[in-house]
Amino acid sequence: MNKFFFKKLSIVSFIFIPIIFLWHPNWIGFFGVQPYWPLFWLLPWSMINGSINGLIFGLFLGLILDSLTLDDSFTQIPGLIFCGFLFGRIKFHSDILVGHFRYGLICSFGSFLCGSLYFLQILFRNFTDSNFLILIPSFKNILAEVFLTGFFAPFFCSQLLRMFKFSGRKLQ
Repeated sequence: MNKFFFKKLSIVSFIFIPIIFLWHPNWIGFFGVQPYWPLFWLLPWSMINGSINGLIFGLFLGLILDSLTLDDSFTQIPGLIFCGFLFGRIKFHSDILVGHFRYGLICSFGSFLCGSLYFLQILFRNFTDSNFLILIPSFKNILAEVFLTGFFAPFFCSQLLRMFKFSGRKLQ
């Protein structure tokens, strides 16, 4: 049982993404905004398994998270697919300290990309309304999400990367 658990640790941790996404712990939030949780898992997974696997699991993450949300007209799939593909193109760095800060910068960029794509969907849908300018203050939410994702990414991504590397080794 332990061999199976450690060998499939990355897939088991994949299950926790929707749970954390729904749990939405408010003590981690900033201005009522949470970090973009899927990127914490997607970055190490894509770095280890490549851009095609990152693209596929970005699609799966988007499908799962879209099925959990009540709003059926906007999707997170394009941002997660694009981030999964881009994260798979990133290689490991030998310096541990630089690597930790790099995780924060990469996840901040990914969070900005996903938040902007989601915002553009909302903007295009409500463009014909006369009050679509009311959506402009949501840039505060995007920037708060970018800050939190970049702040927590070095901790979460480095731990998940270590777990994924450990689970990939042969256990006897």
